[in-house]
Amino acid sequence: MDSVEKQQIFDHAKEWTLEAGERIKAQLDKPFKVNTKKDRKDLVTEVDEDTERFFAERIRSTYPNHQVLGEEGLGDNVTSLDGIVWIIDPIDGTMNFVHQQRHFAISVGLYKDGEGIFGLIYNVMTDDLYVAKRGEGAHKNGVLLPKLDQSRKLEDSLLALNHYWSIPNRRFDEKGIHELVRKVRGTRTFGSAALEFAFVAEGIIDGYMTMRLAPWDIAAGIILVNEVGGVTSRVDGSPLNMLKENSVITCNSAIQEEIVNNYIRKK
Repeated sequence: MDSVEKQQIFDHAKEWTLEAGERIKAQLDKPFKVNTKKDRKDLVTEVDEDTERFFAERIRSTYPNHQVLGEEGLGDNVTSLDGIVWIIDPIDGTMNFVHQQRHFAISVGLYKDGEGIFGLIYNVMTDDLYVAKRGEGAHKNGVLLPKLDQSRKLEDSLLALNHYWSIPNRRFDEKGIHELVRKVRGTRTFGSAALEFAFVAEGIIDGYMTMRLAPWDIAAGIILVNEVGGVTSRVDGSPLNMLKENSVITCNSAIQEEIVNNYIRKK
């Protein structure tokens, strides 16, 4: 993929992301159906499905040789990251969308042969667009984000952590998770993995950790965090599998080793 082709695809991705955001906002004052998937906490709405269908149709008509991996199953049956794959979460933070109608995002990542090329995370209700191209830095609303402060200490860090995982589980024992919460300056929960990745890239939180995320939750965010000098892995420090669910830690690289070595239960 040469620079001209990459820019053309990126321009389409940006155009479609902003258009999808307007479509979502136009539906907020109308009734929409809310269903569940795995359990009562795993929500999906017809707006999620309509948004993913919008992306899939645009991509297929413009780039018929590309694959689409999406949360709602309206893309392709992707079993390999060979070639060009769009990894899309049409609404990341559906529970926030349903209950609050804010704090949710559209997440679009483009991968070629398993390598992240660019990512976009759009905070629909605040109209904040985070973008990153591999090797070209990360931006928020067109402004370059600075590299993360590599002198950051864990005790001075703000960590995003899903409260559900702060109870004992197979990755954290009670002692480990409680010690980590006591160690850091503070913890927060935002309810959208894509936004939490964006906030790590922006440097307004220092890390985000959770025990189960799908590829569409993290595809764009990984590229953003990489471009500001952060790091993303499974919580035990091992590489991610972008075709499966993973435990995830994304953070300033200055604090990653201490968290992984001191607070994570190893298999």
